[in-house]
Amino acid sequence: MSGQEKRQGRPLKPGATIGVLGGGQLGRMLALAGSAMGYRFVSLDPAADSPCSQVSPAIAAAYDDREAARELARRCDLVTYEFENVDAGVAALLAEESHVPQGSRLLYTTQHRLREKAAIEAAGVPVAPYRPVSSLDGLRVAAAELGLPAVLKTVTGGYDGKGQAVLREERELEEAFRRLMPDGAAKAAGAGAEAGQAGGAENGQAAAAAALQAPLVLEKFVPFRCEISVVAARSPGGEVTSFPVSENIHVNNILHLSIVPARVPQSVQLRARRLAEQLIAGLDAVGLLAVEMFVTEDGELYVNELAPRPHNSGHYTMDACATSQFEQHVRAVCDLPLGETDLLTPVVMVNVLGQHLEGAVARFCGRDEAAAELGVIPKLHLYGKTDAKTGRKMGHINLLCKDTADALAWVEQTNLWRNEQS
Repeated sequence: MSGQEKRQGRPLKPGATIGVLGGGQLGRMLALAGSAMGYRFVSLDPAADSPCSQVSPAIAAAYDDREAARELARRCDLVTYEFENVDAGVAALLAEESHVPQGSRLLYTTQHRLREKAAIEAAGVPVAPYRPVSSLDGLRVAAAELGLPAVLKTVTGGYDGKGQAVLREERELEEAFRRLMPDGAAKAAGAGAEAGQAGGAENGQAAAAAALQAPLVLEKFVPFRCEISVVAARSPGGEVTSFPVSENIHVNNILHLSIVPARVPQSVQLRARRLAEQLIAGLDAVGLLAVEMFVTEDGELYVNELAPRPHNSGHYTMDACATSQFEQHVRAVCDLPLGETDLLTPVVMVNVLGQHLEGAVARFCGRDEAAAELGVIPKLHLYGKTDAKTGRKMGHINLLCKDTADALAWVEQTNLWRNEQS
């Protein structure tokens, strides 16, 4: 009997131990929230001094180390993951030897952009038009069909803008293809495509399967008014909730600001939450699912990406909602009743990157005249990372306010982000 079957239908009560695949800042904040509820935590991460290891016991080992994964299973009553690039095979192993409420299927799906897009479409939710790309000639055809500008992405890996290229002119296609195409992938993908073309009555199925083997995907550039996201939660019993919509502003492909309430019509916010709830239910997911979307000028919504875990754009919930996303994730995977998600105060979340860290810490060591003048309450959250590198997320600040315009004015007046350009 698998760990999943052993615990099915029974809540995991406080006092139990939760294992976390991944020891970064999300694992750290998950452990802090869960510890307040009475749970113990153990994480598995390659770094000996990971952020999560500073607040709970940890196993230092590679994500694909199966013996380390088995040790994690032995020490825990339940295993969850804090980011989607952990080894799906290890997650599947743990699902057999421990209790992994999220399973490994959704992890397998969201680790691959083409599988993810197919799953989103199967749930009846719109995505931006796209084409699988296996060759330079295929890229040229896809660009002609979708039109430029478009975004070329690797189907696996990549975050904060890595593993992708914005294509605005046809002359940029070849350089982007050469840079992003994984070594040896073009030949393998081409062979798969040829197999898909030679199947008689089974031609369509074979071609579809071959398309999922493509190493790159070209996405039509959607002219959008803004980017938003919704974090939804689902328990094993099927209870679903979602958090208020966050309006997100990126700089250099890294999240800079999350503004809540989002500055879009209420009807768009309600539709976005319904889509997120529809997706998490349709995917039969457990835990959290962050759904990133584009909002067009006429109010249409297109899903951009999914993340089956707590999300940077949901950090505002730590100080501004009745339940934080981290507490909600613990509640969901432990099969407890989900918490209320009401927004208690308007809020702006601003990321603190390596180049901002020194100034942010200095500011919090003295009286903040700008905050007092604007009626803003800054809440600093640091992640315990040792190297403050440019562009690396070192923490965030939640700015509680009566009006998000005041919080945005605080961001401008502090001058910490003076070189940021969206």
